[in-house]
Amino acid sequence: MTRYATSVIALLDYGSGNLRSVQKALQKVGADVRLATRPEEMRDARAGVLPGVGAFDDCVNAMKRQELLEAVREFIRTGRPFLGICVGYQALFERSEEFNSCAAGLGIFAGKVVKFAEQPGLKIPQMGWNRIEIVKADCPLYRGVPDGSFVYFVHSYFPKPSDDSLIATRTDYGGSFASSIWKDNVFATQFHPEKSQAIGLKMLENFVALAK
Repeated sequence: MTRYATSVIALLDYGSGNLRSVQKALQKVGADVRLATRPEEMRDARAGVLPGVGAFDDCVNAMKRQELLEAVREFIRTGRPFLGICVGYQALFERSEEFNSCAAGLGIFAGKVVKFAEQPGLKIPQMGWNRIEIVKADCPLYRGVPDGSFVYFVHSYFPKPSDDSLIATRTDYGGSFASSIWKDNVFATQFHPEKSQAIGLKMLENFVALAK
């Protein structure tokens, strides 16, 4: 039986701008966080987190240079909890329409990343607080989180899963979109839990609990 380091969470460091805020939020809820820049730094962790701000291609290409793409796929195959945040959520899908993207995503889930449709009065990017409608009440990430809670978003693009059964929450912004997903050991949010105050910390606390 494989032994993993007690409660250590591997936080993937590929140069994402919000890395430290995610690290501090995880530590605040009791996680022992290890920054992982290479595959070997992920191997004995109990859980993994892929944060992100910025462009899809920048994220995927940086991970490719650091040999983290296949390492993430392998990590997920082991069944250990894994959380993608913002661009880290988008990277779990096959491709993105952002800036005529050429990079292939991780392909963990079928679907593509699309831009909000232009419409009168809709500001793009969505930047600020918005509600989540919890679709999967049994999702471990949302234990103790009230339906309709406000969380913090900064994005112009969002994943459009081919399989609607993945969707854990929906949010309305010029139409309904999948603001988070859950399947087995993989969780991902378009919003930023680390910037969502007490509600976001509760989600991270729930995730950390899965790693113990």
